[in-house]
Amino acid sequence: MCLLLGATGVGKSLLVKRLQKLSSRDGKGDLGDPPPTRPTVGTNLTDIVAQKKITIRELGGCMGPIWSSYYGNCHSLLFMVDASNPTQLSASCVQLLGLLSAEELAKASVLILFNKIDLPCYMTIEEMKSLIRLPDLMACAKQNITTLEISAWKGTGLSDVLRWLQDTHRTNG
Repeated sequence: MCLLLGATGVGKSLLVKRLQKLSSRDGKGDLGDPPPTRPTVGTNLTDIVAQKKITIRELGGCMGPIWSSYYGNCHSLLFMVDASNPTQLSASCVQLLGLLSAEELAKASVLILFNKIDLPCYMTIEEMKSLIRLPDLMACAKQNITTLEISAWKGTGLSDVLRWLQDTHRTNG
């Protein structure tokens, strides 16, 4: 099981829809126009077939206080951050700290996705890593942490996300 977490409005639902479409095309071809999405209230389960079936459980950002009740059986964690929203970054950092310190997620592989890099006002990955002190977090964390810049809207970097999911679920089920 892969958990997909992040604040409200960071693009989780769009990411899942785009990954599902991309996986159905073996990571190739035009994704077309982005599908419409609404904020998730509750949880969505989506199966992605990338060499083998990977189930992604997306939890709505508004469910942050009860995310921990979904940590069991989590092999990997996708954590999304809105790269175009500097005011949300500190809250995302607090959420990430909570995830990284959770004992049930100690063995999970973590992919931090800096989304919305297609917007003109986005922060660079270097700026975001510095602001949330990512090198310090990574040094203290038990998890293996990877970062990617993506645009779920335009499809930028999504094949890398799919590849990460394949590699991660190949090694730890």
